[in-house]
Amino acid sequence: MKVKSKSKKVNKQWLYDHLNDPYVKMAQKDGYRARAAYKLKEIDEDLKLLKPGQLVVDLGATPGAWSQYVRRKFAPKDAGGATAGELNGTIIALDILDFEPIEGVTFIQGDFREDEVLGQLETLVAGREVDVVISDMAPNLSGIESSDSARIAHLVELAVEFSQNHLTPKGALICKVFHGGGYSQLVKLFKERFKIVKPMKPKASRDKSAETFLVGIGLKAPKASPEKVA
Repeated sequence: MKVKSKSKKVNKQWLYDHLNDPYVKMAQKDGYRARAAYKLKEIDEDLKLLKPGQLVVDLGATPGAWSQYVRRKFAPKDAGGATAGELNGTIIALDILDFEPIEGVTFIQGDFREDEVLGQLETLVAGREVDVVISDMAPNLSGIESSDSARIAHLVELAVEFSQNHLTPKGALICKVFHGGGYSQLVKLFKERFKIVKPMKPKASRDKSAETFLVGIGLKAPKASPEKVA
């Protein structure tokens, strides 16, 4: 006897919702690889963070929609946001997954949690100060809340640490986080490291999703180490 599984019903519902999602249709029309491009677009249009000539690091870049958006921002105005050709700015993308090439985007494949991969990224940055770090990184979730919260927090902490070490003083970090266990601690971390902190839930982020974004702007000066008493 065949039993209808709940997972199949859920998958069918997800597929129906996905195919009828207005942002999915817009992405197809505009040539973006994923609807996620409109999340970054809304944040950027609200805060005006991305400008031609910048150095931008895209963490968790695959499939590449965020890098595509930045690439179009860096195209000359008379090119109308061209997806190829002249590029005024530098984009470095990183992900553990395969990444279909985007003209003008330098890609590193590897796990951001590994020192060797981080070293490759720092070599490409080559001592330049980064203007904006964008992070859509998310771990594979197990369904165990405490474990998942720890994995999410670790990735966010790494993105914050990289930003602290490489951003310009007025630079910005846009980072995906999730409401749930550990969220308030991540907000606290951002407030400790950045002068301005803005939690944002773009319209393109599904209502049912726990994801939201934290934006940190302007690094706070690192705390001075206490002097040793002789």
